Amino acid sequence: MRACATFSIVAFDPARQEWGVAVASKFLAAGAVVPWARAGAGAVATQSYANTRFGPEGLARMAQGLSAEETLAALLAEDPEREKRQVGLVDRQGRAAAFTGSECLPWAGHRIGEGFCCQGNLLVDERTLEAMAEAFVNASGELADRLVAALLAGDRAGGDRRGRQSAAILVVREGGGYGGFNDRYMDLRVDDDPDPVVKLRDLVELHHLYFGTPRPEDLLPIDEALAREIQRLLRHTGHYSGEITGVYDEATRRALETLFGIENLEERWQPGDRIDRVAWEFLRRRFGMG
Repeated sequence: MRACATFSIVAFDPARQEWGVAVASKFLAAGAVVPWARAGAGAVATQSYANTRFGPEGLARMAQGLSAEETLAALLAEDPEREKRQVGLVDRQGRAAAFTGSECLPWAGHRIGEGFCCQGNLLVDERTLEAMAEAFVNASGELADRLVAALLAGDRAGGDRRGRQSAAILVVREGGGYGGFNDRYMDLRVDDDPDPVVKLRDLVELHHLYFGTPRPEDLLPIDEALAREIQRLLRHTGHYSGEITGVYDEATRRALETLFGIENLEERWQPGDRIDRVAWEFLRRRFGMG
């Protein structure tokens, strides 16, 4: 079995009732092995000759009400090769637990904080985990943003001493998935890239763009100047062939709505005489008009 030398963070956000895992490694598609999470149960990161049974079995135990510590003890008791394993957990209440086996490749260790734990093996040194914990505690935004901030800090502090290859993030909350049909609010992977954590950060920003909803303060009134700019952009993209009048008429509105649909921005579409600033700035950059 090939060692899944990895650094990861597992965390809980009580305000949004979200559980998440972020991971990076010099290992192809670490996101297919390490992160596990279930809304209302908890989250698990299993790595270092990873026992992937720790994921579903750990979540099942925590869903039944066991704490992270109790779940960890049960998982390790059933694994004869536990000294090769590294695992971090947060339970349904955000209590964290972690284990680093004595046979994990150095440098290996973990850090436990309030509502989170960081763990890593085959690292340059302990500064990776220290940087991750500090970044997570001090970061702002939703859980996904804080997880990526921690991962990026760990990566830049040293990370996997063999180099970089993959990164992933998994965040769950009840009804958080597409259409509200499951709990997978965010499930993004960079399986093979020279700078995967940076690429993952970019994907998280795109997720916010495509699946976020407009804030009231970001709704721009479409006045004459903005209408002219919208019409110029729509002519550039080939969706509008009328005159540049500065009037946000029905033809302009239909053309803009079509472009929003093509660019997967339906969640940010406004039917009246306003436009979401975030979507508009994206379109201007996307088509070289900014």
